[in-house]
Amino acid sequence: MVKYIMSRVLLMLLTLFIITGMCFILVRMLPPAELPPGDIHTQVIEARREAQGYNKPYLVQFGIFLKNVFTRWDWGVSDKLYVGQEVAGIFADKLPATMIVNFYSIIVSIPIGILLGVIAASYKNTYIDHLLSTATMVCISVPSFVYAFIIQYFLSYRLGWLPFLVKSGTDYFSFDMFISMLPVILSLSLGVIASFTRTTRAELCEVLTSDYMLLARTKGLTKAQATVRHGLKNCMVVVLPSIFGNFIGIMSGSFIIEKIFAVPGVGSLYINSINARDYPMFIMLTVFYTAIGLAASIVVDISYGFVDPRIRIGSKK
Repeated sequence: MVKYIMSRVLLMLLTLFIITGMCFILVRMLPPAELPPGDIHTQVIEARREAQGYNKPYLVQFGIFLKNVFTRWDWGVSDKLYVGQEVAGIFADKLPATMIVNFYSIIVSIPIGILLGVIAASYKNTYIDHLLSTATMVCISVPSFVYAFIIQYFLSYRLGWLPFLVKSGTDYFSFDMFISMLPVILSLSLGVIASFTRTTRAELCEVLTSDYMLLARTKGLTKAQATVRHGLKNCMVVVLPSIFGNFIGIMSGSFIIEKIFAVPGVGSLYINSINARDYPMFIMLTVFYTAIGLAASIVVDISYGFVDPRIRIGSKK
């Protein structure tokens, strides 16, 4: 198991290195972003570009970039969005908003999705199961930004129950901030709830027909007791690892949602950096999303062994 984890981590680092290098060289092949003439930050940015070897071969530039990142955590300065400011500092300021929104979304999605999955499996092949299965397929098929427009139109505009945009400020755990985040949370959660519902139903339908479930019923347990005590425990082998994958899926799908609801997070920052051709910002955010995507795949694989000790990933028989 340890050898398997080490090999996966090394493979992840190698993949991250290759993707970072490709992204860096392709971006540096583009013409640098134009700087505003006469701005006090223009000379600073030009000096930083000279220090980063903009006039040197691309491999030399990449070496200077890696040296700055590993020795000083220096990702460069913003060319357009926050002219002259450190990219790493801006990223650190924006990250909490994205993490809080995604954390709320996954916390809301887990219990609702599992509960609906249990209900669908318990009433298999009834109208309840058919209704939930149809709703699940619809929710999975529709992109999250479509939900954003629907929620914004009905709940914010027509009914006036929720605000259009997320409240500005850094008091992320206040009640007012949570209420302003509800449209974002709902938009991101619907697809994840449907995913958990489908996964739980599929696993639980198989578990409920197992021999040990029949034995549990013959010992006097009701269907609900057998499902909760034995069925759900075995379903968690698949459901729990999917939490990590869905969390990363929410983060990767929150770019447009953050932009729609004006969430001051890294998702909207990523889109703005592309539109504004802020290359240092774009490179750092690309590396960030690539890293969490690769790390999530490792965490999902490893979690199988901890959830079910019978699974020994990477072991030889």
